[in-house]
Amino acid sequence: MPRFLAVMTGSAEARERSGFDILPDADREAREMAGRAAWGQWMQVNAHRLVDGGGPLGVTKRVDPNGVADASNNLAAFVLFEADSHEEAAALFIDHPHFAIFPGEAVEVMPILPVPGA
Repeated sequence: MPRFLAVMTGSAEARERSGFDILPDADREAREMAGRAAWGQWMQVNAHRLVDGGGPLGVTKRVDPNGVADASNNLAAFVLFEADSHEEAAALFIDHPHFAIFPGEAVEVMPILPVPGA
């Protein structure tokens, strides 16, 4: 079955648009609890597809011919999973808690291709 990588993205602009940070503490905590519960439910529903449940991503280091340096990007979390098609894979993330409840921006879904010549 084809494998896919989903990368959750986030940005300061998306977070600001969501109003998440200006919610009263109790409302923000309730939203966080609801988000964790919904994310857990998404993981349960799709458990048969998961290759790696992924998780949040930390601070980035960029490595290039000049060496190692701190870097910034919009990558927030990932999950590795299986689906019959790219369309089916993407559809799994419609209304995902990452952006439907949490202040995330989007989920980018891409197929994992075979290594050429392998």
